[in-house]
Amino acid sequence: MFVWESVKKAFIPIVLVVLGLFIFNKYVYDINKGLETITETFSTIGILVVFFISETILGLLPPEIFIAWAKKTANPILTVSILATLSYAGGLLSYFIGKTALKIKSIKEYLEVKMAANLKNTKKWGGFLILVGALLPLPFSIACLAAGMIKYPFKNVALFGLFRFGRFAAYAWAIFQVVD
Repeated sequence: MFVWESVKKAFIPIVLVVLGLFIFNKYVYDINKGLETITETFSTIGILVVFFISETILGLLPPEIFIAWAKKTANPILTVSILATLSYAGGLLSYFIGKTALKIKSIKEYLEVKMAANLKNTKKWGGFLILVGALLPLPFSIACLAAGMIKYPFKNVALFGLFRFGRFAAYAWAIFQVVD
């Protein structure tokens, strides 16, 4: 029930984001033109650094934007591979940030007292949550941060996180069909 409720809560925001991007692209600003401008203006290293920081700190920027940008680079497949590796590494770093956050007394008390019921479910479904974070357009780093906070085994986070590479491959294939 916990897992189903979580998936249901994520569905509507995902649909709204996709719809919003479609409307934005069609009526407000041509995303292809914007990607070309980014490619011509910023260095590849700079963009990759921004992506890594985003993927480490709560996944604030959607990876799909960077995957679309990768299509405009000299070697799109290599660039997507680098993006996937940076995303995976950012998630693993988030895991350790979550573990470190537990050393802050107020955070530890909040988790143990106010979030006790949620922690029980999160510990029970930890692997599934990492898998969902790796595959779906939800911030992977948040799932990894939570895993670190509940002391979910790192080897499982690293293993389930590998599905992130499959997500990037599938999204790249889909996005490359749309981006010129």
